[in-house]
Amino acid sequence: MSVALLITTYNWPEALKLVLESVLRQTVLPNEVIIADDGSGDTTRYVIETFKRSSTIPVKHFWHPDEGFRKTIIINQAISGTESDYIIQIDGDIVLNENFIRDHINEAEEGYYIRGSRVLLPEDKTRYFLRSGEFGNVTIFGRGIKNRFNGVRIPFLAPLLIKKSKRSNNFIGANCAYWKKDFLRVNGYNNELKGWGHEDIELAARFINSGLSQKKVKMKAVCYHLHHPLNDRVHENVNYRVYLDTLNKGITYCTNGYHH
Repeated sequence: MSVALLITTYNWPEALKLVLESVLRQTVLPNEVIIADDGSGDTTRYVIETFKRSSTIPVKHFWHPDEGFRKTIIINQAISGTESDYIIQIDGDIVLNENFIRDHINEAEEGYYIRGSRVLLPEDKTRYFLRSGEFGNVTIFGRGIKNRFNGVRIPFLAPLLIKKSKRSNNFIGANCAYWKKDFLRVNGYNNELKGWGHEDIELAARFINSGLSQKKVKMKAVCYHLHHPLNDRVHENVNYRVYLDTLNKGITYCTNGYHH
């Protein structure tokens, strides 16, 4: 199967640089990297151009003008630009363990979408990495680290911790994966969801309603979330109501999505 790594980003080039460098260190590379850029400035473009030069795989940069939070629209556009069978999706503040792609490929399974997890780095450690421009070692016993269990990679124990379920409300776009054909069947992300919040679980609800199950993976596909202030959450409640509506009415297809 062919695999695209989808990275979403918005105006945080210092973080994106660390993320892209962690892509180059992968033991198994994806077939291509697609970057969904929700209107970043020139510095982000420069970081991506630099990465393209050091990358042995195709890198595609999808960008639209900054008109507020329109993440769903640019992700749909980026996915329309790949022929890959399988999409592994992360945010532009998620630094990858070197076996991240390999682990995801090994866990890919027909009839499932993947819910991964992440280690939350504290502010001081994040600041140090961003300032030095290098992502250093993270010990999971370090001070201030949240979700430290998510930093443990023990592949042979991972099968014991896999949870298969019909859950959608725990899905995170920061570390997930799905088949492109499943994404197209539900018409991708819902472009009606403007502003931060719940676009990922609303997609997951339609995955579930269309017959898929969630496969939650632990002790594999390890990644680290760089600390940042919370986003403006003014639309969160509206978006959550759309999610509940989708879930409870058994909706499988959004009219304004990948195709609109």
